[in-house]
Amino acid sequence: MVTYNPKDWFTLIIQFHKSDTFRRLFWSLVSIGVYAAAIVYSEAHFFHLNTKNPTVMHSILGFVLSMLLVFRTNSAYDRWWEGRKIWGSVVNNSRNLALKLSSILIHEKDKQEIKHLITNYVFAFKNHLRGKYIQEEFTPTDNIILSQYADANHKPNIIAKSLYTKINSLYLNKDLTGDQLIILNEELKSFTDNIGACERIKNTPIPYSYNIFLKKMIFLYVMSLPIFFGSEFGYTTVPIAIIVLYVFASIELIAEEIEDPFGEDDNDLPLDDICQRIKTNLNEILN
Repeated sequence: MVTYNPKDWFTLIIQFHKSDTFRRLFWSLVSIGVYAAAIVYSEAHFFHLNTKNPTVMHSILGFVLSMLLVFRTNSAYDRWWEGRKIWGSVVNNSRNLALKLSSILIHEKDKQEIKHLITNYVFAFKNHLRGKYIQEEFTPTDNIILSQYADANHKPNIIAKSLYTKINSLYLNKDLTGDQLIILNEELKSFTDNIGACERIKNTPIPYSYNIFLKKMIFLYVMSLPIFFGSEFGYTTVPIAIIVLYVFASIELIAEEIEDPFGEDDNDLPLDDICQRIKTNLNEILN
């Protein structure tokens, strides 16, 4: 995720980064400019079209297209914000579980194993959503070894199982009472609930028909714009077509990027920073 100062207008306006839509759309903008110029030239020298109120249809169609893009952007942002709330819950529940166990547990070895299990879980959670396996982020414990972790299809589940096993062994060894076990259950349960919610977001994209229809509408709108605007605006139609394509296509590209907020794009959630923050907090609480 890009870190920036939202109040620094001038820097934000002139700045270009790798995910900036202008970079990604550059050749498309050039192509539509050439196309628009060719249409205007043909109308001026060959066809001499003279239609009445040529911009009325595009004004109505543009309004409808704008409403579709607003819905598209809101749907994508809702997914991004829900993902952020889920990871905020992961941060809070990790802290709560660590704080409770730091007060309850007596043996330092038990505290350290709990710390490693929770830390392993959040890093495995992040990598699971990204389809990755990073061995260096895993710390072996008494309940789970590297080979068992590496061979697992759903790595967070393996660590969650080990965490439950550890808590149950503490109960069986009388290091936890039944009442204490009950008050820990909500945080333990939340880990699986949170990963299930993130998997729902990741594995349920915007419906295909809606997505492809919106792209077709943008294409038809921009490609037909020079035909109707050329006779009235002349070569001014060229920058108009470029700006319209840039605005509409950029909104669609931004929505595509943020609808899956768990990747490593500039506009995705800062999961690496969140996981590192959890690890730092656990070190402070359980050491």
